[in-house]
Amino acid sequence: MLRLFVALDLTEEIRQRLAGLAGGVPGARWTEPENLHLTLRFIGEVPEDQAMDIDAALAEVRAPAFALTLDGVGVFGSGRRARILWAGVERGAALAHLQAKVESALVRCGLPAEERKFSPHITLARLKDAPADRIGRFLSDRALFRAGPMPVGHITLYRSHPGNGGAVYEPLREYPLDGGPEEETAG
Repeated sequence: MLRLFVALDLTEEIRQRLAGLAGGVPGARWTEPENLHLTLRFIGEVPEDQAMDIDAALAEVRAPAFALTLDGVGVFGSGRRARILWAGVERGAALAHLQAKVESALVRCGLPAEERKFSPHITLARLKDAPADRIGRFLSDRALFRAGPMPVGHITLYRSHPGNGGAVYEPLREYPLDGGPEEETAG
């Protein structure tokens, strides 16, 4: 069984900017910079033969390359139930279009449709019993955070390997977007 997800990679500059936000919240387990990404679709555990179908479906996705800007920070949950600190993404039609194309391709190859509404974000930290006042301070101190625009030229299929120190993400394959740098060099 393979544990898979589809995501956008971040540039090294953006990863470092995001890593610079870390700190100041007791009970936060910060995401390692190399693991920072924007999930387009969590797939979960699938057998290897289905992973091959997923690969073939993603290879058929056609969407234009675009630029992405990060905008603000937030939290999923509240008070003692706060569980994720995240960096937000400026809303844009290109990202929504790409995510819809990925979702459609995965449903066509037999995966159940995602029931949750797509909420683009980058997970900065997972929280466990973090003090609400420290979360509030983190959010207010970083409220004006913006980074980018960052070019998005491909999507990536990742495998997640669970570990004691958190998951390790292994990129399995990149799929170029129309007009992305990977496509330009291939021609």
